[in-house]
Amino acid sequence: MMTASVFVGTSLDGFIARPGGELDWLPAGGGEPHGYDEFIAGVDAIVIGRNTFETVLTFGAWPYGDKRVVVLSHHQLDLSLAGAAVVEQMAGPPADIVSRLAASGAHRLYVDGGITIQEFLRAGLIQRLIVTRVPVLIGAGIPLFGTLPHDIRLRHVTTRHFPSGLVQTEYQVLA
Repeated sequence: MMTASVFVGTSLDGFIARPGGELDWLPAGGGEPHGYDEFIAGVDAIVIGRNTFETVLTFGAWPYGDKRVVVLSHHQLDLSLAGAAVVEQMAGPPADIVSRLAASGAHRLYVDGGITIQEFLRAGLIQRLIVTRVPVLIGAGIPLFGTLPHDIRLRHVTTRHFPSGLVQTEYQVLA
């Protein structure tokens, strides 16, 4: 069975990045652990959009280790920019992407990037949401959630808070 999860940070006002994609409002890495390492260890493949791929390339260090990364785009991308990382490109509706990944042996997906998360949610393909709220208001930016064809009901699983003020909540998406 395929499980697709989201692990994402947002400003308190619900943005995952500034309007131009900047992430300068996020706390600097290397501080307190927030469960990302444990989360990423439990996934088979990471699905991101082109914009997220291009942003990740600016990080210096590749954040996904040797995990299989699938970049969604209808335009040809230069995947060699990711160096030795395991990166491939796919295009198509979210259901087709999930089917192709399942057929290749992936069962636990990490879906990341604003547009990609929104498309997979609209398609009913996300089962788990882990949202970490950063105590900052940035006023404008790329929203985590977009328009939906209908309500998506969630079941609260757990909430953790950290000394830095971050608050992380996990939800199960109800079918």
